[in-house]
Amino acid sequence: MSQTTSCFDLLFIGHFAVDRNVVDGVAEIASGGAVYYGGIAAARLGARVGVVTRLSRADFGRLDELRAAGIEVFAAPAAETSGIENTYRSADMERRICVPLGFAGPFEPADIPAVSAHIYAAVPIMAGEIDLALLKRLATRAREASCAAAGSERACPPGVALDVQGFVRVRVGNELLFRPWEEMAEGLAHVTYLKVDRAEAEALTGESELAPGSPALARAAARLAAYGPREIVLTQSAGVTVYADGRIYFAAFTPRSLAGRTGRGDTCFATYLAKRMTSSPEEACRWAGIVTSLKQETPGPWRGMESN
Repeated sequence: MSQTTSCFDLLFIGHFAVDRNVVDGVAEIASGGAVYYGGIAAARLGARVGVVTRLSRADFGRLDELRAAGIEVFAAPAAETSGIENTYRSADMERRICVPLGFAGPFEPADIPAVSAHIYAAVPIMAGEIDLALLKRLATRAREASCAAAGSERACPPGVALDVQGFVRVRVGNELLFRPWEEMAEGLAHVTYLKVDRAEAEALTGESELAPGSPALARAAARLAAYGPREIVLTQSAGVTVYADGRIYFAAFTPRSLAGRTGRGDTCFATYLAKRMTSSPEEACRWAGIVTSLKQETPGPWRGMESN
């Protein structure tokens, strides 16, 4: 494809997925992954978005949905497309059982296009997509990126955003299980914006009972920030908590239904990053709560506010 954009607000790097979502025993095959849910949400919010991904050529047609949303796509062919079977069993859909269906292989340096981005968003869906060496390389590119023409209005510093699930959610046989990220201290030193969910935060920090506004949640966020990230985005069924510059902000999720629960965290993180381009952490958190609430009501990616 011809390259039309040299500098993005957000360049998402992660596998495009073809998932099997099972809710109350009813299964559906659907596109997925943070590059899908998050990329489209960020583009709808006005961010200039690029997506770097890997998948089987047989599924390349699914990428047209990203392009239709105004996203520039850089896709590398893989032997198979990644996918996860997500089975939800709790009333609030906070916890799920995840079974890997496929894996498109690790990203190679050559997969990353020669473009610049204000934020390089590493959003792998499972371990093995992105390694520490590539994370470091992205951090170097973020420091060296020259997007001056469009960067003067940005409110947030450049850097790497990371969804930690791609380092702690490990394929073990036919299961996806939490495993310690042995290189976490070194890895998080290169991250500016870190996204975790409640279960991940508990596993990584040893804290428990991370209710919004609790001392335990504040301790968990501070511990993660101590490794290097400037801003922590923590999602759970009640809402999103942001820890930035020692301050904590919270925005509740208020969906009228959970029909679109899959992609909640991806949408929340992408919304926060997109709004952070021109807003404070507090305002970006507020937007993340609003958009994620709306997204959870409808399956598929969030496609914008309804017109009055």
